[in-house]
Amino acid sequence: MDTADVQRFEANRDRLASLAYRLLGSAADAEDAVQDTFLRWHAADHAQIEVPEAWLTKVVTNLALDRLRSAQMRRERAVGDWLPEPLLAGDPMLGPADTVEQRESVTLAVLTLMERLAPVERAVYVLHEAFSYRHAEIAEILDITESASQQHAHRARRRLATRRTGSEVDRVSARRVVEAFVDAASSGRTDRLVALLTDDATAVSDGAGQGGKLLRHAAPEQIAAALRAGFKPTPAKRRLAGGSPAIHAGVVNGSPAAIAAVGDRVVGVVVLDIRDGRVAVVRGIASPDRLGRLTEEWRRREHDAPVIESW
Repeated sequence: MDTADVQRFEANRDRLASLAYRLLGSAADAEDAVQDTFLRWHAADHAQIEVPEAWLTKVVTNLALDRLRSAQMRRERAVGDWLPEPLLAGDPMLGPADTVEQRESVTLAVLTLMERLAPVERAVYVLHEAFSYRHAEIAEILDITESASQQHAHRARRRLATRRTGSEVDRVSARRVVEAFVDAASSGRTDRLVALLTDDATAVSDGAGQGGKLLRHAAPEQIAAALRAGFKPTPAKRRLAGGSPAIHAGVVNGSPAAIAAVGDRVVGVVVLDIRDGRVAVVRGIASPDRLGRLTEEWRRREHDAPVIESW
């Protein structure tokens, strides 16, 4: 490839990565798909490619679909065994965020729900809702008919029906939410936590440090008790974290998040879904495999004062 061909690919890299991330829910897998796309671009006869952007989109989409269909990934994502990889606000892999649909498509809630979809349904939903492709274009990308694309989109929207807020979370509002949550969780009083939770609140953790088992909690009182125990510092937890983390407030995948960091290394994230001013879903992620890219982005940023300087 000449320099122009490399530059053409690099100009599309962030868009391809954000597409692959929405399809796969994993930054690491998305980066692999983009790299594989580059290798195919390198080997292609560019004289035969009329619209490079369309060609690259088709290749990365189908590479991502191959991964979604693989037996290994199906095993890894068996029900109850997987959470999406969180990304810090401003990460280019989050991609476009101009519309409600674009912002929703990258929330942990929707990325989790998309696991219910067949791979083609997921691709149609992402291409149409997040990247505004017409059904005729999607049909070309996926080698299906235009009517099939429309049907897949309809089924996907029905299965992903969520309560939309349309609101954006900024650093100021995120800090306010996280401060209240962390203060209640570290107070040792479950009643304060219960007051912050919706009546139908749920909580899920990737169980890092507990054999990798995904842990789930339902009912506000049960969630509050688990959070109270989880936020109580112990020597064992500090050894596992590699020190005494500072707890920061931030925005992760469009939601308020408590970010635990030891130095410049993120060791855990608690992401909060807010509905009508209360916490509807708590997602705790501490597996190092899911925090690699977030840590890389964290190291590049300046941060506000921590909510807790040393946990």
